[in-house]
Amino acid sequence: MQNPSTDHTKSPPSVAIVILNYNGQGYLQRFLPSVKASTWPNLQIIVADNASTDDSLAFLQTHHPDIRIIRNPSNEGFARGYNTALQQVEADVFVLLNSDVEVPPGWIEPVMAVMASDTRIAACQPKILDWNRRDRFEYAGAAGGWIDTFGYPFCRGRIFDVCEKDQGQYDSVRPIFWASGAAMFIRSDVFLREKGFDPFFFAHQEEIDLCWRIQLSGLKIMSCPASVVYHVGGGTLPQGNPRKTFLNFRNNLIMLWKNLPVWERCWKLPVRFGLDGLSGWKNMLSGNPDYFFAVARAHFAFLKWLIDRPAETRMPSLRSGRPAGMWPGNLIWQHFGKGRSKFSEIVGPDA
Repeated sequence: MQNPSTDHTKSPPSVAIVILNYNGQGYLQRFLPSVKASTWPNLQIIVADNASTDDSLAFLQTHHPDIRIIRNPSNEGFARGYNTALQQVEADVFVLLNSDVEVPPGWIEPVMAVMASDTRIAACQPKILDWNRRDRFEYAGAAGGWIDTFGYPFCRGRIFDVCEKDQGQYDSVRPIFWASGAAMFIRSDVFLREKGFDPFFFAHQEEIDLCWRIQLSGLKIMSCPASVVYHVGGGTLPQGNPRKTFLNFRNNLIMLWKNLPVWERCWKLPVRFGLDGLSGWKNMLSGNPDYFFAVARAHFAFLKWLIDRPAETRMPSLRSGRPAGMWPGNLIWQHFGKGRSKFSEIVGPDA
């Protein structure tokens, strides 16, 4: 495994920042200058375009001719779009960066130092704050992703839709369950060995699935809060969009089936169907039928996936053990039952 190093007697590891773009000219215009101001010495910046129909490519060619462009043949979503692009990139470390992220000049160095400290660290994320409210964590990753026993993702600094104010409470380097795809550092050999994201996911939770697979292979995912980036969020599918709800629920169920040991899968998935159903009916009764039908469609799509997938993907998982960042409790009960909205109140202040 390649080892990013801070030994200045050697050439620093090569880093490739790859920004996946789809009709994001406005974000590229606003945030690409901050990315180009990054101070890591062995750096390339690439925009992978998912067949945009706006003026993104013309803008790049006119105003940033030094930026390499990879043209994907169609809008392949986040998962397949990155898989296609990263097959064409050579670097020790890939940085997957959303187009709506602002970065300070020295944001790469702290993360690379963490990764250099242990060759078993496969992926790492910076602290992600809200671009619009810079003193608050941002939904997409906050200070590192966790997951509960039933597969509901949350973060150090974000429980469901509640984002905490950043007061330095999660500023320690810690193992996490998943690193956010909004700003993910990952060793290229690990990404390629794991065959990248599951392309069926299209978008949403593909990074959680990948990080789970990485941990099951014996490697680590880390959070590096010394590096801070600012994310706008919701640029493609905003919170509450029925398509986003559908993808989140469907992909989460697929992820559980793929990665849970078979004995856990047998009892956790029926419980998840029940919890999802309660969420759907709650929204229906609250006047949000789109949410209800998105959850229902996600369940049917998951069952169809079970039938349609090749036989090898339906084989029971024999892998066991609890990865780092997997909390053994029920997040639904803690948040909606007990009213706890802070990560430290649920998992503990030292996690």
